[in-house]
Amino acid sequence: MGALTKGRYLSMAGLLLLVYCTVSVISKGTTGDAQPDALPSVQGTLPHFIQEPEDAYIVKSNPIKLHCRAAPALQIFFKCNGEWVHQNEHFSQEYKDLNTGLKVREVMINVSRQQVEDFHGPEDYWCLCVAWSHLGTSKSRKATVRIAYLRKNFEQDPQGKEVPINGMIVLHCRPPEGVPVAEVEWLKNEELLSSLTDDNIDTRADHNLIINEARLSDSGNYTCLASNIVAKRRSATATVIVFVNGGWSLWTEWSPCNVPCGRGVQKRSRTCTNPAPLNGGAFCEGMSVQKITCNAPCPIDGGWDEWSEWTVCSSQCEKQRSRECNSPAPRHRGKMCEGNSEATENCTDGLCTQSMDSTSDVALYSGLGAGIIAVAILVVAVMLYRKNHSEYGVDVIDSSALTGGFQSFNFKTTRQGNPLLLNSTMQPDLTVGRTYSTPLCFQDSTDKELFDPLPDIKVKVQSSFMVSLGVAERAEFHAKAPAETFPRDLSRDYSSTADRRKKGLLTLNGPFSTCKEQLRTTGVFGHPGGRLMVPNTGVSLLVPHGAVAENMSWEMYMVINQGEASVQTLEGCEILLGPEVMYGPPGLDLFCPVAMTIAHCAEVDTENWNIQLKRKTQDSKWEEVMSVEEESTSCYCLMDSTSCHLLLDQPGSYALVGEPLTQAAIKRLKLAVFGSMEAGSMSYSLRVYCVDDTPHAFQGVVAAEKTRGGQLLEEPKMLPFRANTFSLQVSIQDVPQFLWSIKPFTTCQEFSFPQVWCSNQQPLHCAFSLERYSPATAQLSCKISVRQVKGHEQILQVYTAVAETEKESVPFFMQTDCTITSQTGPKAFKIPLSIRQRICATFDTANAKGKDWQLLAQKLHLDRNLGYFAKQRSPSAVILSLWEARHQDTADLDSLASALEEIGKIHSKSSPKDQDEPESDFNHIQAGSVYGTGKLTNQTTEDSAPEYTG
Repeated sequence: MGALTKGRYLSMAGLLLLVYCTVSVISKGTTGDAQPDALPSVQGTLPHFIQEPEDAYIVKSNPIKLHCRAAPALQIFFKCNGEWVHQNEHFSQEYKDLNTGLKVREVMINVSRQQVEDFHGPEDYWCLCVAWSHLGTSKSRKATVRIAYLRKNFEQDPQGKEVPINGMIVLHCRPPEGVPVAEVEWLKNEELLSSLTDDNIDTRADHNLIINEARLSDSGNYTCLASNIVAKRRSATATVIVFVNGGWSLWTEWSPCNVPCGRGVQKRSRTCTNPAPLNGGAFCEGMSVQKITCNAPCPIDGGWDEWSEWTVCSSQCEKQRSRECNSPAPRHRGKMCEGNSEATENCTDGLCTQSMDSTSDVALYSGLGAGIIAVAILVVAVMLYRKNHSEYGVDVIDSSALTGGFQSFNFKTTRQGNPLLLNSTMQPDLTVGRTYSTPLCFQDSTDKELFDPLPDIKVKVQSSFMVSLGVAERAEFHAKAPAETFPRDLSRDYSSTADRRKKGLLTLNGPFSTCKEQLRTTGVFGHPGGRLMVPNTGVSLLVPHGAVAENMSWEMYMVINQGEASVQTLEGCEILLGPEVMYGPPGLDLFCPVAMTIAHCAEVDTENWNIQLKRKTQDSKWEEVMSVEEESTSCYCLMDSTSCHLLLDQPGSYALVGEPLTQAAIKRLKLAVFGSMEAGSMSYSLRVYCVDDTPHAFQGVVAAEKTRGGQLLEEPKMLPFRANTFSLQVSIQDVPQFLWSIKPFTTCQEFSFPQVWCSNQQPLHCAFSLERYSPATAQLSCKISVRQVKGHEQILQVYTAVAETEKESVPFFMQTDCTITSQTGPKAFKIPLSIRQRICATFDTANAKGKDWQLLAQKLHLDRNLGYFAKQRSPSAVILSLWEARHQDTADLDSLASALEEIGKIHSKSSPKDQDEPESDFNHIQAGSVYGTGKLTNQTTEDSAPEYTG
């Protein structure tokens, strides 16, 4: 068959050669007869190619077409790889050009992928055209035919970089091998980059991307895109982070000396805000606070100079002399001299006198008589009062009066199957015991028995420490058994608390304000004192007994400011560690300080934090009241792991503000995931919240989720968030791909460091929208990962039912939402008034044996900043108020009883004469009497040792 084809090609070539020779002879004969200056005829012109075949690429299995057009042309044939293409494979047409009158011939052939693949030669598959006319032939250019392709893998992917601001960014890219060669483009965050619109960007011929001076806006995800006529290929994404290293601001002015007299400390500060570190940039090196010693001039009291000489006797028979307060003169706020600066005497030895009115003697004696009568009445009244109150003669050092008077209650509760969660599938363990103590809220009148001293029993207490009190007395406490023990109304709506919250809308990936109203609670307090609290916020105010004068009352209020005004005036890197709380009224006049408790979200560490208490001035600016690590006589601050307890004298707005000193400073975040099914659709929404770990901040999330019908899907968890300037990433993992779908590029979302660190009690949240493929899908299981870059990570496990029929109201909290937010009188305190009074009377008086208020403070672990207690009228009363505020979440009096027991032992060792007295009751107190089995044993004497079960 090959021989036949070759013979056919040779026959056709010979025929064409014969025709060509004949035409040439005829042409020569014709031209020989023509005039020398005549133009050549049309038939005497060589073929001219109007269209030549072009290089082509075969895509997949589609054949390509090669075109050739020439004029004038008698015939056109294709020649591929040195061999003639068969005439039957040519598709030709002929027409006459109207402008030139020449015949135009056009020829087309098809080249298949199989033909190219079967060719094995030293060069690529090629074809050209040969056109004939009367004068001869013309050849076109060679056109190559290649099979197009583009491989999948890049020869070099761009790599992510961390670049300082104004630095150069170079991203290398080598596209995959392909025919034709792939063209390269760059994408930033899925948008095309162009050097034509940005002079700072240079895309070189070697496919690299160069950014001459990095800007913050250049941070993003970069992708190299390679494409040719076959396909497009995407490289791995390279993340570019443009970071800013922190720089110190200028130093502030030196503060005044912190002591009024003597050697003290001055300090100045600076902030790492010039610029502030960003995107993982280095924190400023060095200290943000400098301190130097200072010497404040001490007050110098004035002293009298010597008296002057007496003056000459006047007409009134008087002589005078004077002195001046200049030996020394008072300086530096020193006191003026006491006494008169002038003296007058009779200069005639009484011989020159003036008569006195006899009525003055009557007035003098009448006043003296009235005073004597008033003193007698007062003495009688005091004696009657003490006689009527002698029934409270219990020794304050007797711990049995404390532990017997107030007990905590032990109940069996379910450990698992949390009603907070939508699907609690695990069975509860009814054998696990949990002790419930007095919550930070007050029950209504039906629950008042929870505050009564004892459950319908009678306890006799024998005094064992009588050195300071002098006598042994007995006292009886009567009480009724509590009607119920669990806090009730678990399903009560959060919005039914003292002040309703205005519901706010959520915004994606940012802080939101749940309401602009203020949470406010009020109460009227008299001489017995009481307590104010805002439910479920960790904020309370204790008004001690005796703070308000007798026969007087004050309507006091406490407000939590929920607006953003409180954070707009903070300086530098300062952040709110708890809510801004205000109490009043402004003109409040009390005899002793109130105790305010505010929850905070800081991991307290003086090496990493500079924590201050600030008060808002009348022009809405914050002024520093005290630093937590320093001592002050104006107020007292006690920092616990989750709460701050303040002793305050002046009403106003207060806030706990923190400034990180190092990158190791930690702020606690509470993480929670909520879910809800969109009505009438196949979509399910997961919302992840990151909020400062305070009860008040989390209540904003709860209130907002209740408005949109959200369900809490997992118990909230705590995440330590470091001040290392790195962002917070939230991602969803392990979603069943065959049951659920999620939009691409939304599985990981991110909060910048300033958003999280400076949230200032405002929640942050992001949402993941999932869609199920079938309505029969009724379960969703996945994981939510919340991690800080170069920090800690927490996993929230989600396993929930999503069927719309299972959407039932589920309570968010195990604790009740209180409706009574104030409590007055003895029921607001854990320590009975009579015991409190005896403690104060015993310890306020200094004792040579060391049994005074300083020892009480030491045993209660409140022996810091003792100078504040020393200036109070009753240091012991203020110490007990602080103890009440610190232990308000538990009904435990064991710590106080243990402290008094230790003091009693110390005194018994230092008093030999007390060895003959009965053994102290504290030696018989069982360590676990309150939190252990719920049984309290009082052993007083051998003939009186009853055992009581609470």
